[in-house]
Amino acid sequence: MNVIAMQMKIKLEKILGTYKPILWNAALISIGSIIYAVGMNGVLVPQGFLNGGLVGIAILVHYLFPAVGIGFLYFVINIPLAIIGWLNISRRFMAYTLFGICFFSLATATIYPPVPAIEDPILAVLLAGVLCGTGGGIILRSMGSAGGLDIVSVYLNKRFGFRIGAIGFAANTLVLGAGALLYDLDLTLYSIIFLFIGARVTDAVITGFNKRKSIMIISDNAQEIADTILARQGRGVTFLKGEGAFTKKEKKIIFTITSLTELPKMKELILSLDPDAFVVVNDTLEVLGKRHGKGRVY
Repeated sequence: MNVIAMQMKIKLEKILGTYKPILWNAALISIGSIIYAVGMNGVLVPQGFLNGGLVGIAILVHYLFPAVGIGFLYFVINIPLAIIGWLNISRRFMAYTLFGICFFSLATATIYPPVPAIEDPILAVLLAGVLCGTGGGIILRSMGSAGGLDIVSVYLNKRFGFRIGAIGFAANTLVLGAGALLYDLDLTLYSIIFLFIGARVTDAVITGFNKRKSIMIISDNAQEIADTILARQGRGVTFLKGEGAFTKKEKKIIFTITSLTELPKMKELILSLDPDAFVVVNDTLEVLGKRHGKGRVY
């Protein structure tokens, strides 16, 4: 019985190991899509604001032709992009993205929360930006996306080397320009604020849980400081070769990564070993590898 139970346990662990990442990524896409749909259908669209990317195109067409549903149109626009992505981008990324397209389209077509009574458009764009930015950030924390501009950006980046950020900026500029000409200039200007807030919130959701500080230390006691960081802080340390411009002496430069909460202890440790140490602390956008997280593969 013990042998059978052990075999069943091993099989169960293998199954969980296989499907756990799939369920986790699907959950991130689903939760993010729902939050985004709440922000879009609860605040953004009732206030008449625009959005960027393919969602923005779907919203603009909906404003001009109210009979056309946003979720349905978004799904239709994504069909040719999904085909291009499937043929040219990582199948794993596209598998999650196909699920994201379907779930996001369904969420935006069916979720219509009560519309809050917000008269100030600035407050409205702030709320919409926080909700949609949070939803978008949660989606992008998965190994896929909700389709749209993400597929276009990744494809053009891999095929022609275009920067993903530049592609997004160009697409948003075109959508907002069309909105200003065909729809309403004032609401388009408010929409720019929405996009800015949404982008900042999305960035905070994506990298906020992985905010790290990089530290460079120049000291005559480099070895002792490195050994202490390894032993007491449990952080990896890399030696870089340096040379003083005035003294012409070679020096070991310590490079390490730490969290924001551990930074005060790290500085105290360094200066206790060498009060004259030269310490440079920098912000990092994101840190990947080892214990700091893994990157996405397209």
